[in-house]
Amino acid sequence: MKPGKIIDYPSRNESFENWFQTPLGRTLLADQRGFLDRKLAYLIGARQLQVSVSHRLPLTNGTDFAQKIMTTPRCSTDIPDGVVVCDADELPFPGGSMDLVVLHHTADFSDYPHQVLREASRVLRGDGTIALVGFNPVSIWGLRRFISRHYSGPWGGRFLLRGRMEDWLRLLDFQIELSATRLFRLPLQRSGRKSSGRVGERLSGYGFLPVGAYYCILAKKQVCARIPQRNSWRQNKVMGLSGNGAVGASRGCSSQALNHPDD
Repeated sequence: MKPGKIIDYPSRNESFENWFQTPLGRTLLADQRGFLDRKLAYLIGARQLQVSVSHRLPLTNGTDFAQKIMTTPRCSTDIPDGVVVCDADELPFPGGSMDLVVLHHTADFSDYPHQVLREASRVLRGDGTIALVGFNPVSIWGLRRFISRHYSGPWGGRFLLRGRMEDWLRLLDFQIELSATRLFRLPLQRSGRKSSGRVGERLSGYGFLPVGAYYCILAKKQVCARIPQRNSWRQNKVMGLSGNGAVGASRGCSSQALNHPDD
């Protein structure tokens, strides 16, 4: 890959989705599902949103939410109910409408990873939870991605640093509740599966090691206290908004939000 070359990460989504049908991909997905089900089992609420590279990779099936919504970046003929076709950085949902947002490798395969987090924060209600899953560059998987000449499957993703993602979440007024790396296994499909599995079992006992194949960050959105209105303010000194302008609407979502009012 040439330095400075512009990469269309969303175009690699389909290859990454197909990779989950391989033995290594199924192992990764099973570990992610089990981990999130254990850590998020206590959550309840009205709406859960999973923003992923595909609607065929559901997570957190064990949570107790009245409505579970998924997004997918590509339109197809077999899209079931409850799945919305949209980009991860332009979510067509009203602000504060979700109780849980799960980002499943979404930032890894987006041209605008920071905007992905901003959109997740926008649609999440105050005191809601975000679960961020991404590939760990400080791992054997990260090394494999660095030296790989092929960009199919997970090796076409960004592999963003976990510390950077934590910093971005804090800037968006999130409190980090859990941050860990998982899956201590060599990134091999066939050869050495048994030996790499035994190595992974031994390393899994050292949860403090930050070298797992992927990381999971759980963070809670802080509730901002409103400034009490002072009765002494004069109405003629309050600036009004004219026309159809919107304040605080994220890119591409203001008109969509008007068509999707809160329940």
